[in-house]
Amino acid sequence: MNSDDSVKRLKGMNRPINPLNDRCCVIASLKSVDYVIPFEEDTPIELITAIVPDILVKGGDYKDKKVVGKEIAKELVLIDFIEGRSTSNTISKIQKDDRNN
Repeated sequence: MNSDDSVKRLKGMNRPINPLNDRCCVIASLKSVDYVIPFEEDTPIELITAIVPDILVKGGDYKDKKVVGKEIAKELVLIDFIEGRSTSNTISKIQKDDRNN
């Protein structure tokens, strides 16, 4: 999982919305997840190379994008992307509500 600093570099100074520990706890609570390992770099290629995961999971919005490390993992799984259910969309809704109040 991207560290807070990594998220800031990739998505801007107002991100992440939830701190690393909270994000890790949510993902680690999933029964199918064995480990959650944060990384500081902009991509997880060094971590993926070091641990050679069985399954590399990315959001469905990566369907037509290059997935870093997919050639290293035994399997790449893209989970369905649900339109309107992204953090960016949630932030936009909150900002819109703030402007309307």
